[in-house]
Amino acid sequence: MADMPAILVAEEDFNRLNTLIEKLGDSDAADGLDDELSRATLVPLAEMPAHVVTMNSSVRFKNEDSGQEQELTLVYPHEVGTGEGKISILAPAGSALLGLSVGDSIEWPIRGRNNIHLKIIHVTRQG
Repeated sequence: MADMPAILVAEEDFNRLNTLIEKLGDSDAADGLDDELSRATLVPLAEMPAHVVTMNSSVRFKNEDSGQEQELTLVYPHEVGTGEGKISILAPAGSALLGLSVGDSIEWPIRGRNNIHLKIIHVTRQG
């Protein structure tokens, strides 16, 4: 596995997400999220830079393979609803978004296809 960069995570999100992991028990989703959180540097939400993805952030990204842009909001599982414009923190790509900053790129897993390459171009945090 490639070296993963450290990420910034709001202390408040970290605490809620750890509670979620404990409730899920032993599962792939919980393990993936736990792996992401294990490399986090914690910052109080009030001190989090505006360009960093936190829970309930809307994230605009560019598919570097196709040039298309898309926006999704990173949410807790119970907030997904219809899923329109939202991605759960428990989805592999959802947990990968947490703590990234504008300008960061990730490989986004797509079931049954090759990974796509996305670059974060804008973050809007919910007030």
